[in-house]
Amino acid sequence: MNARSVERGTSQRTVAVVTESFLPTLNGVTTSVLAVLDHLERRGHRAVVIAPDTPGLAQFRSRTEIERHRSFDVHRVPAVAYRQFPVALPHPVLDTILAASGADVLHAASPFLLGGRAITAAGRLGIPSVAVFQTDVAGFARRNGLTATVPLVRKILGRIHAGASLTLAPSSATAAMLEAEGVPRVARWGRGVDTALFHPGRRRSAHVRAMRRRIAPHGETIVGYVGRLAPEKEVERLADLGGVPGIRIVVAGGGPSRQFLERRLRHLDVTFTGPLRGEALADAYAALDVFVHTGPAETFGQTLQEAHAAGLPVVAPASGGPLDLVAPGLDGELYDPDDVDGLRAAVLGLHLDRSRAERMGSAGRLRVEGTTWEAVGDELLAHHQTARHIGVPPSVSRGVRAGWNEKVSGRS
Repeated sequence: MNARSVERGTSQRTVAVVTESFLPTLNGVTTSVLAVLDHLERRGHRAVVIAPDTPGLAQFRSRTEIERHRSFDVHRVPAVAYRQFPVALPHPVLDTILAASGADVLHAASPFLLGGRAITAAGRLGIPSVAVFQTDVAGFARRNGLTATVPLVRKILGRIHAGASLTLAPSSATAAMLEAEGVPRVARWGRGVDTALFHPGRRRSAHVRAMRRRIAPHGETIVGYVGRLAPEKEVERLADLGGVPGIRIVVAGGGPSRQFLERRLRHLDVTFTGPLRGEALADAYAALDVFVHTGPAETFGQTLQEAHAAGLPVVAPASGGPLDLVAPGLDGELYDPDDVDGLRAAVLGLHLDRSRAERMGSAGRLRVEGTTWEAVGDELLAHHQTARHIGVPPSVSRGVRAGWNEKVSGRS
């Protein structure tokens, strides 16, 4: 039975969406949660959102104030700022909100402090839960010089996901990592892409043509990165493109590494656009000739799908999520992140053979045309239904949990 037939056969449900990131913060977690909420509304379901407050804005908001996003209530919990990123605290108010929500299932987006408490609270209330693994928190700690905390972080994440009815991994590499670390009941769930917004035809618009003339007045190849500017993204790898004649660099996004990157990439005369959304983001993709992803630790790589949808050839590290999203030689190139010349060689090959780059861009577009958020959203609702069938996991032995893992993985 496919995801859509499972969903169409169910009645309205209430989903408690607990997320470690939400508007106004822009990142992959927020983008995915917004798409999930859009789909829940599209299918006629209710949702209650629980998200971090925004440090600096919380003082202007009543503790009992409830926001709205589309037709859904948004409850904020206290948070502190870390590198411009709100980190939610596991506040007891979460338990009260969940108890009053009437939720049939908990959807925990990239659970850590907030999501971990939510899964525990949901279990006490008899609410099954789906934990969406999206951020490699242990890898983040390691890359930010917090190596001593990595074993503890992995232990915490393992306990969080063991407590969920079902864990969803965004890629085969992430699923294998979770299973190797003993996380039970792991299934695959990717991400959708807006193929109407991100479209090759946008490149022909007068606005995008004008953008291209400003960035590359002599017809240079425009190479671009889109995403958060943070240490784990390793955007400074673009410095390897120094000295390549006939290219211009665009970096679209914001984050704590902006000033560092402006200094580090000064010799490339990079165009920094700042954070973009919606039409402006789609226009930025459309202005590029080659898309480059630099971070070697992505659990998925949503910007690769957006670049494919825009008809761009993509260059990405041969690790993590990109292994599932790029077919080398067909719709892009993968480079060894440990090879100091890898990124440069891949970009240079596409720069020197524009017809090959265009063929790859067309192939990438074909690859994602069926990967809409509607289709992926129905898959998620089927996973929610699976979690309801599983129920709240009992405190059982590791061996029984492994058996669940085998069953669920077979379904996906």
